[in-house]
Amino acid sequence: MTKPLPPAGPDPRHVSLIALPDAVISTLTDIFDVMNAFALTDMFSASVGAREPFQVEIVGEAAGALQLASGIPINVQRAFADIETTDIVIVPSLLLLRPGGWEKGRYPKLLEWVRSMHQRGAVLCSACSGLFLLAETGLFDGKDATVHFGYARAFSAVYPAVPIHPDRVLVIAGRREELVCSGASTSWHDLVLYLIVRYAGATAAQEVARMFALQWHQDGLTPYMVFEGNSDHGDAEIQSAQRWLDTHFPVANPVEEMIKRSPLAERTFKRRFIRATGLAPIAYVQRLRVEDAKRRLERTEASIDEISWQVGYEDPAFFRRLFKRTTGMAPGAYRKRFRMPDFARR
Repeated sequence: MTKPLPPAGPDPRHVSLIALPDAVISTLTDIFDVMNAFALTDMFSASVGAREPFQVEIVGEAAGALQLASGIPINVQRAFADIETTDIVIVPSLLLLRPGGWEKGRYPKLLEWVRSMHQRGAVLCSACSGLFLLAETGLFDGKDATVHFGYARAFSAVYPAVPIHPDRVLVIAGRREELVCSGASTSWHDLVLYLIVRYAGATAAQEVARMFALQWHQDGLTPYMVFEGNSDHGDAEIQSAQRWLDTHFPVANPVEEMIKRSPLAERTFKRRFIRATGLAPIAYVQRLRVEDAKRRLERTEASIDEISWQVGYEDPAFFRRLFKRTTGMAPGAYRKRFRMPDFARR
């Protein structure tokens, strides 16, 4: 049984955690539990302070049971229409599996309420794909943001006015720093820890991180991103070259070999390749090689020098520099972070 915390300091910040039929239950409930940790446990040290920094409510279009995207029901504690003011609005991850992706215009009353809360001073936060909803308010137009890298292309197609950086863990924007979004999946850790630092202090955030084993993703999200070259550009000649590269990228001089196989002149080929894929041919090859190296580091015991040779580089030092520039981590650090632990191997 936890002991009640005596009131002290300013009133707790009211947090409206949005529940939608599209919401992912794990992100929603995990954010709820962590932000409520001060009220639910007495495991924090006296240095954190006595007051609860947040009062968290799960809010939605109507109070009562709501079935989420996974089919699991959750209890909505209050209808957002009954909330006249709130300090923080958080939209958790959304499951975007509908044909055609995100469909605008399904939550007009909720968007109107979010805009109203923003006008009254609320901080607007999204976790992962939750930005799809918040971006519909128009408040993120022209503001830097981040979203799950798996949804980046789809997001840009729907919201071209919002510059996104899917490699970034957390982006804070707005004149009042009132627009906050986190990137892929469990980077909600960084969002919640940031809010705790902002409203309860660094010591409180450190203790919450320690108790829940949360982590700051200090290396960014680039190491987690899987390169998939754009192939839906409609240029059949470049698509053919990409298909050849998929299995021949380790060969010596792959760009020259690719151009030899094409009926296009070299300058024409390179110009069309850049226009179609967004990358120069050599940069595209490098991305394919690094992606293959990542899998080998994760799944094999081969040395880094051997992997360098396997993916097409005779100079291991060059490979190491390229790998770190591309992923943000040295090959050895990447292997340590992402390889299968011994206890999980068979």
